[in-house]
Amino acid sequence: MIIANLIAYIILIIGGLNWGLVGAFNFNLVSSIFGAVPAVGSIIIYILVGLSAIWLIISPFLTNGKLYLTSRNRD
Repeated sequence: MIIANLIAYIILIIGGLNWGLVGAFNFNLVSSIFGAVPAVGSIIIYILVGLSAIWLIISPFLTNGKLYLTSRNRD
């Protein structure tokens, strides 16, 4: 579960930076990498960002309100 949480955080940070670029500079990094037409790669990236957000919402409910990022903070 720790690995899934870390991967979800990394994906959400990338997605947040992309939306920050869209808001501040009207520059979509994902579209510039995969092309302006919605390509399979950009669709996969957007789906992964959405799934990561859902995972980080659900994960604390599965672990009694705690979100584990390292093995040291386990009781």
